Amino acid sequence: MHKYRTDTCGELRKEDAGSEVRISGWVFRKRDHGGLLFVDLRDHYGVTQVVVQAESEFIDVVQKLHPESVITVTGLVDARSGETVNADMPTGEIEVVAQSLIVECASQVIPFQVSGSDDGPEELRLRHRFIDLRRERMQKNILLRSQIISSLRQRMINHGFNEFQTPILTCSSPEGARDYLVPSRIHHGQFYALPQAPQQFKQLLMVSGFDKYFQIAPCFRDEDARADRSPGEFYQLDIEMSFATQDDIFEVVEDVLSGVFKEFSDWEVSDTPFIRIPFREAMLKYGTDKPDLRNPIEMLDVSDIFLTSGFNAFSGAIKKGAVVRAIPVKNLVGKPRSFFDKLVKFAIDSGSKGLAYLAWNEEEVKGPIAKFLSDDEMKSLAEQCGAEAGDVVFFVCDSPDKASKIGGEIRTKLGHDLELIKDGVYKFCWVVDFPMFELDEETDRIDFSHNPFSMPQGGLKALEEQDPLTIDAFQYDVICNGIELSSGAIRNHMPEVMYKAFDIAGYSNEVVEEKFPALLNAFKYGAPPHGGIAPGIDRIVMLLAQEENIREVIAFPMNQRAQDLMMNAPAEVSELQLRELHLNIRKQNVAAKSELKSSEQLKSSE
Repeated sequence: MHKYRTDTCGELRKEDAGSEVRISGWVFRKRDHGGLLFVDLRDHYGVTQVVVQAESEFIDVVQKLHPESVITVTGLVDARSGETVNADMPTGEIEVVAQSLIVECASQVIPFQVSGSDDGPEELRLRHRFIDLRRERMQKNILLRSQIISSLRQRMINHGFNEFQTPILTCSSPEGARDYLVPSRIHHGQFYALPQAPQQFKQLLMVSGFDKYFQIAPCFRDEDARADRSPGEFYQLDIEMSFATQDDIFEVVEDVLSGVFKEFSDWEVSDTPFIRIPFREAMLKYGTDKPDLRNPIEMLDVSDIFLTSGFNAFSGAIKKGAVVRAIPVKNLVGKPRSFFDKLVKFAIDSGSKGLAYLAWNEEEVKGPIAKFLSDDEMKSLAEQCGAEAGDVVFFVCDSPDKASKIGGEIRTKLGHDLELIKDGVYKFCWVVDFPMFELDEETDRIDFSHNPFSMPQGGLKALEEQDPLTIDAFQYDVICNGIELSSGAIRNHMPEVMYKAFDIAGYSNEVVEEKFPALLNAFKYGAPPHGGIAPGIDRIVMLLAQEENIREVIAFPMNQRAQDLMMNAPAEVSELQLRELHLNIRKQNVAAKSELKSSEQLKSSE
């Protein structure tokens, strides 16, 4: 008989009655029924009830054990009688009557319960993550993660992709977030950087002649945490294809993502091909480039109606460059005044100067701005907004960017408050045609709006002849339920296009050659047209596990302050280690911190 187990705690059934077995696991629960001690023994596979009889020589030992102690039990499988069968457990028709018991490792009093459904304080859970991961929900999440990654990998292989690994130690690159730097012991004063993404390496693989690449890639970015973003590190399904169009990328990604979501969920999943929404349309209708299509509310532009209206607050602002976004909501008439007052306050808190609205009653249109509008203007608004009796239309007036942002936040709040968000569905879409460049309002400089390595629509001719702010790029995001799973692009693969694009953004040829020497040099020796994308593994698992926080689907995550409380990282290192790296730690005073902050602000503005 095996030293620790003949069976797991999840596989014994009624047919095993009478068999001698050995099982090992953690003491999950104990119940003393006066003469009989019942122990629920748990391992990765399930739970089995163990019976320790009063005459057993080891009953005193078991009574003193704390929950989460690890034991090995040898005994006979006994079929439970009808009234004692636990139909909620796969092993609920049997129990193991203990004949011998070995304590493999006794546990101290645990800091929080493993058996309960209460999560407890996150800091406590992260500090004792090895205990937290024993909980059924966490075991399911981490196992789900493993299964999803396995499925993604197999689906990519089925599409003819090959998995290649790219370096972890590389050079610092301006990818949009702060790098994690690693000092070199051999090359004094020089640093490696952990890759923010394998972006340049996967493009270089295409230039090297490989056709289809993928990797379950670790990425490292020194950025703040969010509910859907883990600080420090994350994983992505990194993809790149040679001689590929945007449609080719979409076809692969749609098949892989829809397949995985259907495999691991019984929710409704968007049909393929996914809806494609141009960036400007997304900003107009939804106020965001990450639209949640489960929310049926759509915004529209009604600036033309208010431009010549008697509502001077709007018409005057429109003449100075503002726009008016309408947010129509069906069947809202009859809500109490407090509902509208709270929504106005929310709009102001979001940065709006106020929130105008009109309510279509059976006989007339009412609202704070009704008296400023003519019958014809009311009729035009009703036609454009599809407003009927019972409907309310809200209006936001501001600069295009602010109107989109504020309107989008109001749209989202209305969707949640009115319970319009459809449950049990994964709504996918592509947001396409991102602008190649944008104007930095603070510096009045043109900069890249998305990915500097993207191919501009129209190629070199567009860069040379068009207003940069009118140039779209072959850039795209895939969105699910309002969460961005990935950005991608058809890449620029020609040196002259790369030089010109960076020149428009204010970077000289010398700077481009200094920052991207390998990629630029490779393009000079024959590069194929290529493109790719990199869906985030953590976010995919978070959605499929129906968790609201990404840390719930990562085995050993950092907290919101980028600390590993269990391993006590980051931490100080010894003076010997610093000397080997030729480093000194300089203590910062208040003045130095202020100077550093100013320097970082300057760097970000550049």
